[in-house]
Formats: sequence, C-alpha cells, structure tokens
Amino acid sequence: MNEALLRSLTPSVLAVLVRRGADFAAAEDAVQDALVEAIRVWPADPPRDAKGWLVTVAWRKFLDAARSDAARRRRQDLVEDEPAPGPASAVDDTLQLYFLCAHPSLTPSSAVALTLRAVGGLTTRQIAQAYLVPEATMAQRISRAKRTVSGVRFDQPGDVATVLRVLYLVFNEGYSGDVDLAAEAIRLTRQLATAIDHPEVAGLLALMLLHHARRAARTAPDGGLVPLAEQDRGRWDTKLIAEGVEILQAALARDRLGEFQAQAAIAALHADAPTAEETDWVQIVEWYDELAGLTDSPVVRLNRAVAVGEADGPRAGLAALAALDASLPRHTAVAAYLHERDGDLTTAARLYAEAAQKAPNLAERAHLTRQAARLNSRRGG
Repeated sequence: MNEALLRSLTPSVLAVLVRRGADFAAAEDAVQDALVEAIRVWPADPPRDAKGWLVTVAWRKFLDAARSDAARRRRQDLVEDEPAPGPASAVDDTLQLYFLCAHPSLTPSSAVALTLRAVGGLTTRQIAQAYLVPEATMAQRISRAKRTVSGVRFDQPGDVATVLRVLYLVFNEGYSGDVDLAAEAIRLTRQLATAIDHPEVAGLLALMLLHHARRAARTAPDGGLVPLAEQDRGRWDTKLIAEGVEILQAALARDRLGEFQAQAAIAALHADAPTAEETDWVQIVEWYDELAGLTDSPVVRLNRAVAVGEADGPRAGLAALAALDASLPRHTAVAAYLHERDGDLTTAARLYAEAAQKAPNLAERAHLTRQAARLNSRRGG
C-alpha cells in the first residue's frame, strides 16, 4: 500500500467533491471513508487510475451519507420537541442499529465513537470534544473502527453499557451543542427501558428527563445561556421532573448503583430545590463522591469542585480545583466562578475572559464574555 500516494491524492479528491457541490466537512468525511476503503481493497486489487477510483468511491460515500442524514432528519421531524411521558409505543430499527454498531470486535470506546458518527449523526469534532481528545485522534479512532468491522458479519449485537454510553453522549450534544438530538435520544432510551429491565437504563432515562425538564429556562430570549442558579424555575417542566424522580427512585431501590443513577440523583436534588439558595449542596457533594468512585472521571471531579465551593465555601472549592489538571475543558470557567465567589473580581474577570476563548460553542463563549464584562464594569476597569 502506497500511503504517500494516498496522502498526495487527498487534496485533489477533496477539491473534486467540493466542486460537485458537497460541503467541505461532508466531503472531508467522504474522502476519509474512501481512504479507509482503499487501504482495505488496494493491496489485493490495485486500481489503474488511483485518483479516479478515490473520486468515485468518495462521491458514493458522500451520497450515502447525505441520504442517511436526510433519513435521520426525517426521523427527528417526527419527534415532538418535548417528549411525552409514558412508555414508547413502538420500537423502530434505529435502536437496533446502535446495538449492531457496538460490535464485540470493537473496544467500547471505538464502538461508541463509530456509532456516534455512523448512526448518531455527530461530527468527528463533536465526538472528540465529548471524549476530551484532539479531533485528529478521534478521526484515527473512527477510521480504525471502520477497518476493524469491514467485512465483519453484524450478527452479534454489542452490550447495553456501550449503547447507554452512546445515547448519553448523543443527548449531551443535543442538549448543549450545535445539533438538536436530545429528544431523539430520550425517545430511544424510552424504548430501551421498555425492552430491558436494567437499573442503569432507568437511571439514564431519569437523568435525561430531569435535564430536559429545565430546557426552556436554559436560554434567554436573545439566545444567551442562563446559568442554573439564575433560571426561572417556574418554567421547568414539573411533569417531566416528577416522572424522572419516580423512575430514579425505583432504580435506586434495587441497590445496584451505577453512574447514570448517581448523576440523576444530583439532577433530582437540583430539581427539588425551590430556589438556588435552598439547594442541598452537602448531599450533592456526597453524590459526586459516589460518582467519582464509580467513574474516576476528571470532569466529575471538576463538577465536584463547584459543589464543594457551594457547600463549604469558595476557598474549599478552589482547593479541590487545584488538584485537577488545568487543561481540563471548563477548568478556567470554574476557577473564574470560584474566585468571584471569593471576592477576587480582578482574577475572576481575567479568567472569565480566558475561558471565553476556550469555549466549545458560541453560546458559552458569549456568556463567559458577558461575565468578564460584568466584573470589569463593577471594578470600573
């Protein structure tokens, strides 16, 4: 296999697809898929016209992806903005695709990445952000996963834990990212909860419902983010909260605690507080301790530092934060918030401005920029 030839042909093949009408990101993904196919096929059957072969295969991949995206969007259009309480009435084949992509021949992380890309409709950039890795690293991981399953019979479905991880990441991207997939993730998780009696499936569904219940209050009329403490709790969906709490309580009663149940318990404590000031932060810290023990996730420990700052004071929160890697996403924003709570407005304003530059989306960047401007105004700076 002449990898140098493939690398040299990539820009010209990409340019052909763009000239034919493909947008750059979709064309790039199609060319990447064509390169993977070339690596698989060429050693046994090298083409006479390498560039022509790549253009043909890449264009076919682009068309397949476009049709798949159109079908996914049609499915999304059938989903109501607010998922109705109660069990799902029917199961379509989308959930089955999630299980098939979570193939036993793949590692869990590769299966999740492949499923998010192929079925969930997320971009490589979005998946990389969810996994806290560079986009190039994630692109390589997805490519390796595609090579692994190339020619494999998809008759052995993957495990529930991998599918739950995919649904969780799809919901997170739909809830806070550029593509609205939250309602679709809830719909599929309802189907899974109907089909499988598992406390972590119930925990994930409860977590989704409790977060989705706050959705209407998360943004201002101008599209800006509204922090949890400043949200109008009268706009929270009490029916979704009640359903989420009921599902969570039934799951916790089975005494098989998992990370999604622990996260849902934290969300339930927020939902239960009539005001931000009445939030039971001490109990939230205890649940974060449970969650950290289950996952050892640096993001969990970052969120725990915020909770510690609320329960024991900002300096305790800053001490917890100091033990974490400063390169963590949103680490700077958390530091800014805790310094503001501690009365150090100069440091807080500087950190808010730094955090804005690192924000993963425009809404968060605008929010952090406003926070920095607010403090600078208060300081007269």
